Amino acid sequence: MTIKIIEIPKISDPRGNLAVIEKDCIPYAVKRVYYLYDVPSDAFRGGHSHREQQEFLIALSGSFEVALDDGKTKQHVMLNKPNKGLLIPTGIWRELDNFSSGAVCLVLASDNFDEEDYIRDYNEFLLSKKA
Repeated sequence: MTIKIIEIPKISDPRGNLAVIEKDCIPYAVKRVYYLYDVPSDAFRGGHSHREQQEFLIALSGSFEVALDDGKTKQHVMLNKPNKGLLIPTGIWRELDNFSSGAVCLVLASDNFDEEDYIRDYNEFLLSKKA
């Protein structure tokens, strides 16, 4: 599995920290930014894979867990630091759950929204890995 935790450069100051994502911090130009918030603790998000799009997830506040599946290996990653992000390449099934109170998940995507890029059925996802 080629997911990667990337440390986001930060500038520390007595007034607080400033995290900066620029240049080659992530390996693609950001074309879409969205965020999840007020997710109930018993709910989950995601439940899909992308054919082409890559995503970089950051827990800006609180914490949540990301379940990742490449069709062969499953892995869980807890995100809970605003200066570390999870790079998810194409072809990885993801589900987000266990959101803490006040959790905010920022997503920096490599492409604009395109429904055709999504694989939303897990069995179809598994079949796509065999092709």
